Amino acid sequence: MAKLYFYYSAMNAGKSTVLLQSAYNYRERGMATLLFTPSIDSRYESGKIHSRIGLSADAVSFDAGTDLFDYTQMEKNHTPHLQCVLVDEAQFLSKAQVMQLSEVVDKLHLPVLAYGLRSDYRGEPFEGSLYLLVWADNLVELKTICHCGKKAIMNTRIDAQGKVVKTGNQVCIGGNDQYIPMCRQHFKAAAGQGAIADKLK
Repeated sequence: MAKLYFYYSAMNAGKSTVLLQSAYNYRERGMATLLFTPSIDSRYESGKIHSRIGLSADAVSFDAGTDLFDYTQMEKNHTPHLQCVLVDEAQFLSKAQVMQLSEVVDKLHLPVLAYGLRSDYRGEPFEGSLYLLVWADNLVELKTICHCGKKAIMNTRIDAQGKVVKTGNQVCIGGNDQYIPMCRQHFKAAAGQGAIADKLK
């Protein structure tokens, strides 16, 4: 029975690696997969999903205007053995696109595996993640650790000097040079008496 899965974590937990491994497992068994990646992610070449350990695969770039249900339905009509849809950086989905993915599951009977961050550097949810947390059939946490050794559940943005960034746009594409995964305790400590700490009192 097809389901909508949301695999979530803090930064650097290997989400893209797990996605690419899942896609490989399907293909190894002769099943086709459809991979989506947001066009806003400019760290690598367009239309590619890359992992930090060097794995990569072709994917369909989507933006805010992409109807993921329509695209998947068209692809399924041309690829009868399509068996799974996988979405990288799913935090960048809109509410409407999460609903479209649920329609892929409910109407096209294809499992959808979405991978993304749960929250931003301010401790606020991304729109895509929020609705995946509400509407997904299965929630799976991928774990990584804080520098103290505890499980990291938050993302802290840093500048070029390694100082914590407390303000700015929600979306700022970057990797290890701009984000550090932290446990809640160290996230609050890093925020000091700024807006994040005030909200969490």
